[in-house]
Amino acid sequence: MKQFLLEVPHEEDLESCNKAVRILLSTGSHFMTHAHFGCHDSVHKAWIIVEADNKEEARAIIPGEYRTQSLVVKLTRFSLDKLNNINIYHSNRVEKAQSA
Repeated sequence: MKQFLLEVPHEEDLESCNKAVRILLSTGSHFMTHAHFGCHDSVHKAWIIVEADNKEEARAIIPGEYRTQSLVVKLTRFSLDKLNNINIYHSNRVEKAQSA
């Protein structure tokens, strides 16, 4: 399974913060109950790391009210011994962009 970062934004007023916390924590999902919130630093988002087969499956974990405005990012771990793979990946992206 792949890992994804879910970034779930909400409005910055107290009511919206309370609502987001309540909705995410009351889903019963193990993932949602381990959400990290940035509200106390004036960043009104929650971040959750989940395991899923693909982005669509990861997005489906997000409560419906927040699903469309949330960001889903596939996470990759890099290591120094695999740095060449990263260079090849970026080179291929640049070549594709230039040929488009």
